[in-house]
Amino acid sequence: MATKLNIKDKYRLLTRDLDWDFDYQDRKEAFPQEDFEGIKITDWSKWEDPFRLTMDAYWKYQAEKEKKLYAIFDAFSQNNGHVNVTDARYVNAIKLFLTGVSPLEYQAHQGFAAVGRQFSGVGARVACQMQSLDELRHVQTQVHAMSHYNKFFDGFHEFPHMHDRVWYLSVPKSFFDDARSAGPFEFMIAIGFSFEYVLTNLLFVPFMSGAAYNGDMATVTFGFSAQSDEARHMTLGLEVIKFLLEQHEDNLPIVQKWINKWLWRGYRVLALVAMMMDYMLPNKVMSWKEAWEVYFEDAAGSLFKDLARYGIVMPDYVETIAKEKEHLSHQAWWIFYNFTHASAFHTWIPSAKELDWLSEKYPSTFDQYYRPRFELAAEMEKAGERFYCSGLPQLCQVCQIPMGFTEMDNPTLISYRDSVYKDDRYHFCSDGCKTIFDDEPEKYVHSWLPVQQIFQGNCGGADVETVLKDYYRINMGADNMEYAGSPDDLRWKAWKGVA
Repeated sequence: MATKLNIKDKYRLLTRDLDWDFDYQDRKEAFPQEDFEGIKITDWSKWEDPFRLTMDAYWKYQAEKEKKLYAIFDAFSQNNGHVNVTDARYVNAIKLFLTGVSPLEYQAHQGFAAVGRQFSGVGARVACQMQSLDELRHVQTQVHAMSHYNKFFDGFHEFPHMHDRVWYLSVPKSFFDDARSAGPFEFMIAIGFSFEYVLTNLLFVPFMSGAAYNGDMATVTFGFSAQSDEARHMTLGLEVIKFLLEQHEDNLPIVQKWINKWLWRGYRVLALVAMMMDYMLPNKVMSWKEAWEVYFEDAAGSLFKDLARYGIVMPDYVETIAKEKEHLSHQAWWIFYNFTHASAFHTWIPSAKELDWLSEKYPSTFDQYYRPRFELAAEMEKAGERFYCSGLPQLCQVCQIPMGFTEMDNPTLISYRDSVYKDDRYHFCSDGCKTIFDDEPEKYVHSWLPVQQIFQGNCGGADVETVLKDYYRINMGADNMEYAGSPDDLRWKAWKGVA
């Protein structure tokens, strides 16, 4: 009597057992990137497929989600959902997401498609194929969700072009360029584990919760629609770690080094999220400090306790991050306040109520180090002397963020590190970025740093205004600069009948 196959056996028959045999070609030549990183795989059959979705089931499942998602997008558009957000300042958070995050989804789509081809284990190949399709869907749904805002607000028009050129977008772009130019196993640790599993809640939960708190149902809905995909991505990230560490003991130091590197690189990208949470949401969900404590210190702390049985230890510089959680968002927002004339979104000084909220959330640091400078900036603005930095900032060679972060034992002192390689000196914002450079300097000496490129005349002109208008395609005075008095602000007031 035939018995019904369970899901695991059915999946194996439909995927793994369809792998091809190499009769007249060398299997190692078919997968040339599988060995050069030093990772040792003894038995690919030990890979436990975390998705276990067949293609027919995958398309049916995703199609059902698409029907519901686009119905809500349509309703949001027909009901002029943009006028129901709390404040037009909120829309700048969506501009940041579209320019800084959505292109990364496409990078992930391409990255997983590329590295999946490099694994001789069919289970890993199928898992990468599924995630690649998910990531392509995510960028499409995000673009569609935010396209409605493009009809009514400035700064949404050139996000793919800006991603490759604008100075602050080199921070997330360089993160993925770094990962995609690594080997296949390092990419899986960088994106599949370090970002998708360890840090993803610090990216998506703040943005989606912020959207919900501020009346943006389109953004909330694509977040919900993507969440079931993200759950699969997290299981893949965990399977990668488990599989590599169980395959061979020699993999442990390599994997640990990658975890150290990619936690720090991912954390530096999240500086954009930190300032969004604390400064860009009119209705705030929680502070960056609280989010780091909940989603890393508590959740990831438990994860690394579980991984200790494999020999994995807490990544380097976690103690530094714990200290920086008091400062990161304020320092990032101050950088953008100074250079908002060169960005594609607006900035502003927090209101008195918002300053009080920040004082409450950061009682040991905000009033001492940051409130006085914001109050001074507000006085200058009131006097018609709103400050814009006319120079170009020095950038970190690795994370490419302007040198605005400080020493933690003296938050009034900018943190500078440097290394000399082949008689040239390179500069870094932190010990974490310096350590990454020193480990593989040949990779980072080739970094495309926007400020250096402007000085070298490679960005369309010799003056900043030409670079912004012709090379970045920023509409001066509309996409950027102070929010108060901007076209976005004036349109919002006209819609709401505010004099």
